[in-house]
Amino acid sequence: EPMSKRQRKKLLKQKQWEEQKDLRRQKRKEKRQKRKLERQSKFDSTNEGNDRKRMRREVVPSTLRLIVDCSFDDLMVLKDVKKLHKQIQRCYAENRKAFHPVQFYLTSHGGQLKSNMNENDKGWVNWK
Repeated sequence: EPMSKRQRKKLLKQKQWEEQKDLRRQKRKEKRQKRKLERQSKFDSTNEGNDRKRMRREVVPSTLRLIVDCSFDDLMVLKDVKKLHKQIQRCYAENRKAFHPVQFYLTSHGGQLKSNMNENDKGWVNWK
């Protein structure tokens, strides 16, 4: 049956794509191997293990205390409660990575905020 020029081009591109699949797979494999070797050489040169763990050992706790009072969440609309939840998550994450982390407290945690955190972030109960 007659085929349009566009259809022929598409078929030709599809064939070329299929023929080069093994080549692309091989390139990805080599790239992964190269990254793995770089990580290993970096690990051997530092000889201290994971960077995050090393950073955590160097942490000096701060005497500052950060208290977030969540007692006003009943006056907020759900959109604002979700924004507050994201801000609290960000604060907690940045505080964990900090070289001088502050003591981080949530007070009057309940109501809309707690239910939102239970729905969207079940891991918050493991926060220290």
